[in-house]
Amino acid sequence: MTLADPSQITPSASAARAQPSAPARIRDPRLDFFRGIVMFIILIAHTPGNWLTLWIPARFGFSDATEVFVFCSGMASAIAFGAVFRDQGIAMGTARVAFRCWQVYWAHICLFLAIAATMVVLNNTGWFERDYVGQLNLYPFFKRPDENIVGLLTLTYVPNYFDILPMYLVVLAMMPLVVALHRIKPLLALSFVMLVWFGAQFDALALPAEPWSAREWFFNPFGWQLVFFTGFAFMSGWLPAPPRNRALIFLAGLVVLIIIPLAYYRITRQLPDVQAWRSEYRVLIAKTDFGVLRYVHFLALAYLCWIAVGEAGRRILPPQSGGALAEIWRRCLAVIMKVGQQSLAVFITSMFTARLLGVMLDTLGRSSLASQLFVNAVGFSILIGVAYGVGWFKSQPWRRKKAVA
Repeated sequence: MTLADPSQITPSASAARAQPSAPARIRDPRLDFFRGIVMFIILIAHTPGNWLTLWIPARFGFSDATEVFVFCSGMASAIAFGAVFRDQGIAMGTARVAFRCWQVYWAHICLFLAIAATMVVLNNTGWFERDYVGQLNLYPFFKRPDENIVGLLTLTYVPNYFDILPMYLVVLAMMPLVVALHRIKPLLALSFVMLVWFGAQFDALALPAEPWSAREWFFNPFGWQLVFFTGFAFMSGWLPAPPRNRALIFLAGLVVLIIIPLAYYRITRQLPDVQAWRSEYRVLIAKTDFGVLRYVHFLALAYLCWIAVGEAGRRILPPQSGGALAEIWRRCLAVIMKVGQQSLAVFITSMFTARLLGVMLDTLGRSSLASQLFVNAVGFSILIGVAYGVGWFKSQPWRRKKAVA
């Protein structure tokens, strides 16, 4: 949800060639901040019966946290892989992307197996009235394990709850081709991205989600690659940062406000005309193929957030001397950004944890605000703990100790 000026984040190509080694990557606080916020929202959204889902941004517009996650992933990919493509060429950049795809692929497989096994264990305890295997529609998998295990490994069996990582994997795999086309001619890359997106809108490009039916992936990567490569293009410097002016702020705000009564369920269910419009023009707001109005809404919201946080995110950074409130915000910001920095590990944890939080709510009850807040606080604490734990392991403290010795 942040459009960064790439000149502040990555060195120019000429500067990179002039230096004997690539400079260290500089983290953008806006990127980590918004990715951290999104990780908490994703946990809320995937916890069954969570009262807080009534107040997440998705309830008030066509786009939701998924757009932010994919857009920020595009920006992060430009930072993580852009220097490899620039300094070491297409072949080495492709190898770097392939390694990341390998990581995401096995993260997806392990996440599915872990959740499926946990749901079976919960059902077999006999302690709960709810059918947790059926809640995720996993019985088709267990009825045809010989066929579906192959489908799972080949990504031709993708249940709805497990569809974000496969979409992300396919979009990542498209990156070397888009970068290569951009090197030939920028217009070729733009044309390719738009052509693929149009193919998704007209159902010409889709991937099967079940071996026994015609259902396609809930998140069609050929549609969602548009928002990913928008973030990639901004961070890579292919697209200039938009101008900061009142006219654009007014226009973006107007778009966001106009869409609220077309998206907020408390309003839409009271207005038959709005329901009819949503039904007739559902292709424009479709989540599966990433309808164009979702893109428009996201860009408007992203622009407003980009304006709100200020240049280089200066408005979200606490002042050096601001008293107790500034110190509290400094600590909260550090936690949010740490969660954003470890987004893949935190995302996987949130998808697994959300199912267990749903079990907690089944046990404690959903009518009490205290139980709702308690369960969400437990979930947030787990994500924060995982983020700091993964950060600690990535810092490889054992190497520092060896060097000191």
